[in-house]
Amino acid sequence: MSKPNDARPGSVDSDAPFPTNKSLLQSQILKADALQHAIFNSAHFSSIATDEHGVIQIFNVGAERMLGYVAEDVVNRVTPADISDPDELICRASGLSLEFHTTIAPGFEALVFKASRGIEDIYELTYIRRDGSRFPAVVSVTGLRDAQGMLIGYLLIGTDNTARKQVDEALSAKNLELAARTADLQFFRTAMDATADAIVLISRNTMRFVELNATTCALLGYSRAELLCMGPNDIVVGASDEIQIECDAVIAGHAVFADKQASLRCKNGEKIDVEIFRQTLPSGDDWIIVCVMRDISERKAAEERMYRLAHFDPLTGLPNRTLFYESLKRTLARAAKSDWMIAVFFIDLDNFKNVNDTMGHDVGDELLHQVSNRLTASIRIRDTVGRLGGDEFALILIMKKGQNTAAQVATKIENTLRTPFRLNGHDVLVSASIGITLYPDDATDPQILLQYADTAMYQAKQSGRNTYRFFTAQMNVDAIARRELEVALRFALEHDEFVLHYQPKVDLVSGKIEGFEALLRWERPGHGLLFPGAFIPALEETGLIVLVGKWVIGEACRQIGVWMRGGIGPVRVAVNVSGRQFVEGDLYGNVTQAIHRNAIRSDLLELEITESSLMENTELTVAILQNLRKAGVTVSIDDFGTGYSSLAYLRRFPINKLKIDMSFIRDVTSNVDDASIVLAIISMAHSLHLQVVAEGVETAEQLRYLREHECDQMQGYYFSRPVPATGVEQMLYDGKQLPEQDECTPAV
Repeated sequence: MSKPNDARPGSVDSDAPFPTNKSLLQSQILKADALQHAIFNSAHFSSIATDEHGVIQIFNVGAERMLGYVAEDVVNRVTPADISDPDELICRASGLSLEFHTTIAPGFEALVFKASRGIEDIYELTYIRRDGSRFPAVVSVTGLRDAQGMLIGYLLIGTDNTARKQVDEALSAKNLELAARTADLQFFRTAMDATADAIVLISRNTMRFVELNATTCALLGYSRAELLCMGPNDIVVGASDEIQIECDAVIAGHAVFADKQASLRCKNGEKIDVEIFRQTLPSGDDWIIVCVMRDISERKAAEERMYRLAHFDPLTGLPNRTLFYESLKRTLARAAKSDWMIAVFFIDLDNFKNVNDTMGHDVGDELLHQVSNRLTASIRIRDTVGRLGGDEFALILIMKKGQNTAAQVATKIENTLRTPFRLNGHDVLVSASIGITLYPDDATDPQILLQYADTAMYQAKQSGRNTYRFFTAQMNVDAIARRELEVALRFALEHDEFVLHYQPKVDLVSGKIEGFEALLRWERPGHGLLFPGAFIPALEETGLIVLVGKWVIGEACRQIGVWMRGGIGPVRVAVNVSGRQFVEGDLYGNVTQAIHRNAIRSDLLELEITESSLMENTELTVAILQNLRKAGVTVSIDDFGTGYSSLAYLRRFPINKLKIDMSFIRDVTSNVDDASIVLAIISMAHSLHLQVVAEGVETAEQLRYLREHECDQMQGYYFSRPVPATGVEQMLYDGKQLPEQDECTPAV
């Protein structure tokens, strides 16, 4: 979708100049690395980047050429202080110590002290080459900071100042005076013309050029004769009175040797960025201002490219997380003075992973690009949209009318995303979950506002997706509770607070126990014994289910081994497996290692998998289950009837058993529909030579019905609640079993 002529991704109004899934990340890194390599290694200046301690991390080709070292000599080995004149470092440290009323060490700290405090710093210094020779350099130092503003290193850009020094020394030695410069002028012209810098001499009385070198002509495109009829007002982009004021300041000694950056207007109309070094000399009743100008267009372009790499998303062109956060801080600062209300949106695409998995990451990239265009078109030029990463976007909305305006924009975004996206010849429907927080109602800190918007977005996801939610205090309470629960769960895993209880599975013909299902419990200090419903959702959401699932498999196999070698004999145990264990963990490795480590038969372990888990990544799931079956492990479908319940997938997956969900068993004797479903499942399973287990059997009537219709096994409170391992041993020693068909009464 095309954008308005006056809008650009992530743009803001003119008076507020705010500049703000594996394959995608790799692609961005490669592009960024290639561009940074080109920037550093095509430059005619030295670029030295260090970490926060001063150790050199990047040493470009320009630095190698100037200093005679190769990057391998210095990277991770030395600091820029090691290649600088030590006497000058002592002088610089002394001067800075006096200026800032503190003690500054005469080493790397002296080179970056100002930059570490966010002060622009350009100074002269003598570099020492590898062969011991020395040369003067002009060095610009910039502090490098991360998205939170923490200092992570420094960038020192240096240029060889030898030519300019030669001219300065020649001018000082000859003490040039305009009235008697005939012989000397030719000497200086020769020296000036030999330099790569543009040099001009300006008369303060006339504000005209009285001398210049050949480089000036080449730089600006004028002939020597043309330039001698001109002055700085004709070529410097800026007000003429400002130029005169600066010249007078130099003459008065208030800005002697001060460097200045300016833009020069060439004869063909183009503009060139230069760095100007100025010095004055008296000449009778006049003053001569000597200006040495160095073309820094390449450096400026490199800095701009580096800025874009650091602050803009290369895929969408939107401000990245760093720039978006900076824009938010500045917007809030202005809002405090302008009585604005600010809405911060956190936008997360729904089911974006499905697009990547089914259509490929290139198509996913194109979707993100199209989404960014639609979001940009949905806001005003004064507002800001950014991409925080992955499929997450954010929006800064400036308003005066409160929540209604934010709600209208959220609805507009929902509507604009509702139109199908054309991707790889297919129409794809995409929705988004949006969280909204308001300044100053909810918070005034930018980091907290983003956090609250994220929290509200999470609530929108929990509410069914494709909607928006405003942040509330209760959401924050819930979010804090979720974070505390996650911390407690990690602690529980590390400190063995999880235990397994076991519920028997009973054969409906013999009445004997055929095995047990291992059920997870959490002995949480101060809370007692917690059942899975209190913590399994949090394990799934955080991904901890992968680690906990591995523990459950290992613990179940350990207990099987204890029973087998302790006189109980072989006991079959089933464990539940999450879909995330297939994708994010090593399920096959976890199972086979646990079996071998505990020296048990593989047929004593059974894995129970829900229908939804089977269908999330079918190719991977089928491959893993086939390998597990080959290893002798039994596989069951848990909660059957609540998901796809397709004959086609039952034939495709290597499974042994179906477990009928308890929701159908609960009313099987009183609800015709439930009874029909149960009979259909039993019939279908038997036709495929699969065993059927009924879950949640609680009454004698349910048991009779299942026996009459040839269900194979049952489990439920009618026979026994889940018990600890000691309860299993007692149950097996006692030979507990179901009563006969006509003796079905609840078990004690």
